[in-house]
Amino acid sequence: MARLRLAGLGWDALAGLAVAGIMVPEAVAYAGIAGLAPGRALAAGVAGGLAYALLGRSRFAVVSPTSSSAAILAAALANLSGVSLAGGSGSVGAQAMDANVTALTLLAGLLFAALALARLGSLAGFVSRPVLRGFTFGLALTIIVRQLPHIAGVPDLGGPVWSVLWGVVRAMPNWNGASLACGLGALMLLALLRRWPVVPGPLLVMALGIAGARWSGLGGGLAAHGVALAGPAPLALALPTLPGDPAVWLRLAPLALPLVLILFAESWGTIRTLALAHGDRLSANRELAALGLANACAALAQGMPVGAGFSAGNASAAAGARSRMAGLIAAVALLVLALWAGPLIAQIPRPVLAAVVIAALTHALAPAPLLRPWRLGRDRWTAPSAALGVLMLGVLDGMLLAIGLSLAQLLYRLAHPSLSELGRLSPDVPDDPEQGHDFVDRRAHPEAGVVPGLALYRPNAPLFFANAETVLGLVATRAQTAGCKVVVLSLEESDDLDSTAAEALAELHATLVARGGRLILARTHDRARAVIAAAGPAMAELARHATFSVADAVALAQTPIPEA
Repeated sequence: MARLRLAGLGWDALAGLAVAGIMVPEAVAYAGIAGLAPGRALAAGVAGGLAYALLGRSRFAVVSPTSSSAAILAAALANLSGVSLAGGSGSVGAQAMDANVTALTLLAGLLFAALALARLGSLAGFVSRPVLRGFTFGLALTIIVRQLPHIAGVPDLGGPVWSVLWGVVRAMPNWNGASLACGLGALMLLALLRRWPVVPGPLLVMALGIAGARWSGLGGGLAAHGVALAGPAPLALALPTLPGDPAVWLRLAPLALPLVLILFAESWGTIRTLALAHGDRLSANRELAALGLANACAALAQGMPVGAGFSAGNASAAAGARSRMAGLIAAVALLVLALWAGPLIAQIPRPVLAAVVIAALTHALAPAPLLRPWRLGRDRWTAPSAALGVLMLGVLDGMLLAIGLSLAQLLYRLAHPSLSELGRLSPDVPDDPEQGHDFVDRRAHPEAGVVPGLALYRPNAPLFFANAETVLGLVATRAQTAGCKVVVLSLEESDDLDSTAAEALAELHATLVARGGRLILARTHDRARAVIAAAGPAMAELARHATFSVADAVALAQTPIPEA
């Protein structure tokens, strides 16, 4: 047993060191996306990783700054201060900007904790997978385009994505050959090193970039040839500063919500995917609390928002992590690297950092996840709309549009359910074909027979205030068109009813009775039955004769109404 534990610790140590090699260049690069000093990202990776190891349960999750959180943070700060995504000066000074970043990170942590206390781990489900994939695609494309000026060695004028792209093309005569060679060489090397997941490709590329920046054989190094460098990356040791004006907090609070939603959707997606692949069981609410603690600690360390990114988590799994100790070792190794290699990190060429960002995001540009809804025939335009929203409206508004698309998609389906006409399937050994107990949608099963004199319908969504009147009105119209006075309505999709649905059922019942017919409810859940029984004497009688199967309802329809 002791040998097994030592072997597991050895694998965790190897995985942690490999992941730390990825975290250093990615953290510095993601700080650049957010327009922050590299030290803030390194501090966030250390504090967030250590905090998650205390409370989180995923053995593969690596909590650190992510590309999406960096992009949304940049958009939030731009919204707050008037600073563009590309940087530049605004009305808020550097000290106030640092305070705003710390406050946003702290608010994200508190919001995570509040969601965990309210047990709202299912909140991530409100961002559907097609929407999340479309948003991720648009976000990845946005970030990649914004790295092109660093690769080409030209100034980024900011503005929308297409403006940045056109600016790079228009500046082609001024492209810096050394920057271009450095960035493209780093990209090709990163692509080659992906064949060996255990090798920390980004760290190796970063080390080569530092060597190139310091090598005098290049005539003074890359900087002498106009290649921009990352700059100092000190870890701040002072106490964090926070905004003192309550009005600033009121402006920051709404900006923290989309940050938390995308961080949790991205993190839970990564954590759950890796857990399912390895047979682990996790609690979404527990992970919410762990992310809350990680972001709170990142704020206290003067870092930036953190989450469980896909690239680092996948690298941890590929490197053979056995427990959460791998994430703990990665955070400690990141701290050692940040303290020891701070002066070296300042020498990383910006084209190399841009290449690291681009390489980390290429998985999000895979077309297969976007094409899957087309093969299924569902949600075909959801992912492209979310991606287009990010590209056209920007990161923050694109995120809000993506969330709105998820909710609109849900509400549309609930408000416009299909109505199935049911038919009877004959039994396998039919002594009497009319005695089959299985009733199915006749559109999907043309062999199902019609029950003479009866109209059998099933709403394919729960009845509630947004759809009850429309659906039940359609039931009455179809029954009248078919010339059927008796309607059997299957309520198997409605485990409960609200007052609007109960009143709409009462109106349908009264309409059928006025025509000399009757309404019989089938497959009625107990809670729905209790609501119907409380809706009045006539509805109480309807609830008393409600059945638990369609076959029983059909049999009841063919017998006189029993006396109360």
